[in-house]
Amino acid sequence: MKNLAQSNYSSALETVRELKAKYGNTWGAIDPKNAARMVTQNRFKTGLDIAKYTAKIMREDMAAYDADSSQYTQSLGCWHGFVAQQKMISVKKHYNTTSKRYLYLSGWMVAALRSEFGPLPDQSMHEKTAVPSLIAEIYDFLRQADAIELNDLFRRLEEGEDVQDQIDNFETHVVPIIADIDAGFGNEEATYLLTKKMIQAGACAIQIENQVSDAKQCGHQDGKVTVPHEDFIAKLNAIRYAFLELGVDEGIIVARTDSEGAGLTQKLPVSQTPGDLASQYLNFVECEEISMVEVSDNEVLLKREGKLMRPVRLPNGLYKFKEGSNIDRVVLDCITSLQNGADLLWIETPTPNVEQIAHMVNRVKEVIPNAKLVYNNSPSFNWTLNFRNQAFEEMLAEGENMTAYDRNNLMDSQYDGSELCHRADEKIKTFQIDAAREAGVFHHLITLPTYHTTALHMNDLTKGYFGEDGMLAYVKGVQRQEIRKGVSCVKHQRMAGSNLGDDHKTFFAGDNALKAGGSKNTSNQFEAKEIKAAAV
Repeated sequence: MKNLAQSNYSSALETVRELKAKYGNTWGAIDPKNAARMVTQNRFKTGLDIAKYTAKIMREDMAAYDADSSQYTQSLGCWHGFVAQQKMISVKKHYNTTSKRYLYLSGWMVAALRSEFGPLPDQSMHEKTAVPSLIAEIYDFLRQADAIELNDLFRRLEEGEDVQDQIDNFETHVVPIIADIDAGFGNEEATYLLTKKMIQAGACAIQIENQVSDAKQCGHQDGKVTVPHEDFIAKLNAIRYAFLELGVDEGIIVARTDSEGAGLTQKLPVSQTPGDLASQYLNFVECEEISMVEVSDNEVLLKREGKLMRPVRLPNGLYKFKEGSNIDRVVLDCITSLQNGADLLWIETPTPNVEQIAHMVNRVKEVIPNAKLVYNNSPSFNWTLNFRNQAFEEMLAEGENMTAYDRNNLMDSQYDGSELCHRADEKIKTFQIDAAREAGVFHHLITLPTYHTTALHMNDLTKGYFGEDGMLAYVKGVQRQEIRKGVSCVKHQRMAGSNLGDDHKTFFAGDNALKAGGSKNTSNQFEAKEIKAAAV
């Protein structure tokens, strides 16, 4: 008997017919065509099916990027399944394929928007279970998008349209998720257990950072504390074991280093042999030379180059790294991670500067030539100001007269439309292409775009709706735009599964089905042909 989860429509049809023959009259009301249609509309039966499928996609995309750096990938962070669904529906509508477009699950947005404690800062204080729950939610919505679109195609097929090829070659909305596990939410066993839940929910790529779990900070804030390499490697191993245990052999590990902006460590590792990882880590710790007569009781001391040294320790017990050691630490973090099971790197940087990123990545590539980055095109950067500063420096170096610009006020709107603005905006526009080519960036993501777009759109709608425009603010700014642009959820009943449910009820109850899609359904005011034409 064939496995329904791996069947296309025709093989599913054959399977159900065989089952009907086996079970006889008790299955008399089951229509094989309807059952096969439902099987086709639900390609992925479990989160593990999704994780295996999407891991293979990522591996193929990584190989394609190695051969051609223009083949980079992209994603946007989504904080709800509906947001992810509408993103992928829009991707398919505008580009006719989901190829090389992923989803990103941000721990920051889980903390800020999905915790039962209410809005929280990005410090791993939210429930760890919220992360796999959001992954599962996202894939529920993406599978629903598949079912809704395929259901529409089957309806059109029944009405005589020639859409069989579209059904046979249907491209799923299900794409890879890169999922943020923060610093692992505890020790390596805790990391392993949470990773399993994330994989079972559908995640094929787990991103983990080298901060201390109980002192984790947002990568764009101060006060970051990193762990010795041995501790981080143990967590990389935990993630790999979780992938292997669950049969996701091609699972992806993204190793994130926060060392560029981190100046503290919680632990001093034990060096076993000269020059080992622990020794290299200890060499970055800031120390002061000291004699035995100056040593107090219970002090921690190191021997360095034949001298007695006292690590600089803060009142809270944390140790300081040497000033200026951050880039060397980043490079060692990256090399060590790739040599110990990581597949991709993530380097948090203070600004989006291609040359600065490339400087670090090229040092890594001297040891590991195919090193690749996942890069955060973060909203924590002031992109306009950063790139106007870069353009200012370039124009100055070219001998341009820059007296018309106030270097301390380049964000001023008076410079919008200036040569400086045009240069800066062009650099922002090509940033992803340039970074993919010059700085080894395989995947570009924006962590928090849908957090900001939600706030922006609510600001604009609120201003108009509660002001003089009243209902026109919604109609002109939202609904009319949805209709003109062919946005799928303008028919929100259909998007929530009303048509799909009507068809299912017909399968189940026949003529007795109580359906929502009759003549009195006000969604009929939005003609399908009008929406379709607008989309085209």
